[in-house]
Amino acid sequence: QVQLVESGGGLVQPGGSLRLSCAASGSISSINFMSWYRQAPGKQRELVATITSGGSTSYADSVRGRFTISRDYAKNTAYLQMNSLKPEDTAVYYCYAEMRHGGVFDRYRGQGTQVTVSS
Repeated sequence: QVQLVESGGGLVQPGGSLRLSCAASGSISSINFMSWYRQAPGKQRELVATITSGGSTSYADSVRGRFTISRDYAKNTAYLQMNSLKPEDTAVYYCYAEMRHGGVFDRYRGQGTQVTVSS
């Protein structure tokens, strides 16, 4: 069974930092991209950041310069370092990845982790 498990969410004050982790497990032969999305109550899902198999990264305008996505290829894990957090960053953060399992590429999503930015 292939799965993604996020961790690292929590409550933080404005201006603070958090680091999210997304660990892929199971019989995975390769991973293309890994991404972080977020969804706040009453808002549409937003693509926050993506990192490709080659290490290229992209960010939403709303987080560029504050968030950094990285990847540990040996551990099949992606990270999202979030600095200078704002109340509008409050959301459930989901990890997505395109992974090869059983000879077929498919997209997987984690269960999500809550990030709350509040004083």
